[in-house]
Amino acid sequence: MTVVQKARAGAQGAGGRSAPPPDPSGGRPHTGRRRRTAVLTPWLFLAAPLTLLGMFTYLPVADMIGYSFTDWDGVSPTRSLTGVENYTDLVTRPARFEVFLVSGFYLAASVVQTALALYFATILSFHTRFRNLFKGLLFFPYLINGVAVGFVFLYFFQPDGTLDTLLRMVGVDGEHLWLGDPDLANPSLAGVSAWRFMGLNMVLFLGAIQSIPPHLYEAAELDGANRWQQFRHIIAPSIKPVISLSCVLAVSGSLAVFEIPYIMTGGANGTETFVIQTVKLAFQFDKVGLASASAVVLLVLILLITWVQRRLIPEERVELS
Repeated sequence: MTVVQKARAGAQGAGGRSAPPPDPSGGRPHTGRRRRTAVLTPWLFLAAPLTLLGMFTYLPVADMIGYSFTDWDGVSPTRSLTGVENYTDLVTRPARFEVFLVSGFYLAASVVQTALALYFATILSFHTRFRNLFKGLLFFPYLINGVAVGFVFLYFFQPDGTLDTLLRMVGVDGEHLWLGDPDLANPSLAGVSAWRFMGLNMVLFLGAIQSIPPHLYEAAELDGANRWQQFRHIIAPSIKPVISLSCVLAVSGSLAVFEIPYIMTGGANGTETFVIQTVKLAFQFDKVGLASASAVVLLVLILLITWVQRRLIPEERVELS
């Protein structure tokens, strides 16, 4: 009898039965259960936000698309299908799309706004005196409610008001109808929009610039690079994805302007935007179906422009080392 057989026989005699084989898993949970837990855990955390996103974003969009094929007035409990009649009405009336010309003023203002935001973000990313104070002052307008901003600038643009007083101090006399003159109204409103949203872009650029490794600046200074050369060869290439995102937001935002012109002029004097026109169709003329079709057209237009921008400026992954 071998040694192994003797040991096995002794164990059977001592306990009356053989010892169970060792557990290959070492007492750990089964692999299948662990895998299911790993798959389900992220979805448990995402359940609440996805539910809210579906309830308050995708379901309303689906209802809006459904309303766009009806003649619903927003009040009547009944509505009848009209097919593509609302879309035909929009296409056959070019005057409804002329309001997009107003968006050109806001697009031009967004270019200035982006340039200023990038300028201030670059300056405040270096060692500047009172830079935290300036960051707060520049970001503060974005924190103010849009309604409050509109009412404040109503007094600012009044004839012989604050702006005329400031201009008179530098030698520009006269009273100007900043919101009453069609030639001045849209540039004035676009300037208010640029003032309000510049702080948001500045914070985006500032966060991207601060993620650049400091040793790149040190190497550039050793090579004799000035601030402009550091911006051109280090900062701008490193934050290119953020600049691209800012351009996408600028174009889509200029097409969907609503709050400031609606509060300050109500769309009068040639300041009506596409969104203001849509709101008036729904709540003043009781044409919710046509207004829904307008909203769908705007949504498709923004998605199309965003896609074109992404094709022209592809997203690149920047490696900082």
